[in-house]
Amino acid sequence: MVSKIGLVLEGGGMRGIFTVGVLDYLMDKGIWFPYVIGVSAGASNGISYVSRQRGRSYFSNIELLQKHNYIGWKNWFRGRGYIDLDFLFYEYPDRYYPFDYEAYAAYPGRFVMVASNCLTGKAEYIEEKHDFRRLLDACKASCSLPVMCPLSYVDGIPMVDGGVCDSVPVFHAMKEGYTRNVVVLTRNKGYRKPEKDFYFPSFIYRQYPAIRERLRLRYRAYNRLVDEIDCLEEQGRVLAIRPIKPIQVGRTERDVVKLQALYEEGYACGSQIASYLSGKANGGFIR
Repeated sequence: MVSKIGLVLEGGGMRGIFTVGVLDYLMDKGIWFPYVIGVSAGASNGISYVSRQRGRSYFSNIELLQKHNYIGWKNWFRGRGYIDLDFLFYEYPDRYYPFDYEAYAAYPGRFVMVASNCLTGKAEYIEEKHDFRRLLDACKASCSLPVMCPLSYVDGIPMVDGGVCDSVPVFHAMKEGYTRNVVVLTRNKGYRKPEKDFYFPSFIYRQYPAIRERLRLRYRAYNRLVDEIDCLEEQGRVLAIRPIKPIQVGRTERDVVKLQALYEEGYACGSQIASYLSGKANGGFIR
C-alpha cells in the first residue's frame, strides 16, 4: 500500500447527498484519511466527516431542509441568497446540530476547503484548525454559488464557490504528496458539461473580471479535468466513486424522496473503497 492516500470531494449543491452516503459508509467502517479536500458541498459535508459526526450532514441535507426550507426565493428576498448559507453556517452548527469543534481540531489529518478568489480568479486552498469562525467563513465561501448567493469573505477577500476555479482538486492533492486518491464525484461516468460559454449581465461581478472569465469558460476546465480523472482512474492512481446512472437531483433539489434515494446509492457505492484500500490500517487511520 502506498504511504499516502487522499480523499477528494466534489461539490454539486444538493447532489452532495451522494457524498454524504459515501462518507457515512466510511465512518461506519472506521476508515479515516490523512488528507481530505472538499469543494463546495464537498467541503460542507467533509467537515462533518473530519469531526467524526456520522449523520450530521444527512440531518442538514434532508431533515433540516424539511423543517426550515433554507432553499428558495423567500431567502433571496431576505437578502440571503437562494440558499440561506448564513443559516447553514452560523445558526445550524450551534442551535440545531452542534458542531464538535474539539473533535475537528483533534483529527490527526488535514482538511482543506477550496474557494475561488474573486480578485485573482484563482483557487484558494484554505486550512483552519484553531480559529473556528474563520473555519466557518471558509466553508461558507466554498459553498457560495455564483449569482445565487451573496459573495462571501475570508480574511477580507471576496470569494465564491470553489468549483468555479477547481471543481475536483485531485491535482492539488497530488501536489501535496498524495499520489493515490479516492475521488467522490456527484455526476455519473461520462457526464460532461454542455460546450457553451456562460454569459450573464455585465453588471454582475463587474468589478471582478477575473472571476467573470473563469465562470464564462468553466465548462472547458471542468470537462478537461474529468477527462484527466478518467485517465488517472485507468492508471490505477484514482478510485472514482460516482453515481451509477444519470441522476435526477438538481443543484437546489428539495424533493426529499429523490435526496434519500441518492444518499442510499452513495452509501452502497462507498463499499468500493474497501477493495481499493488494500493493506493494513493503523488504528483505522489510513497512512
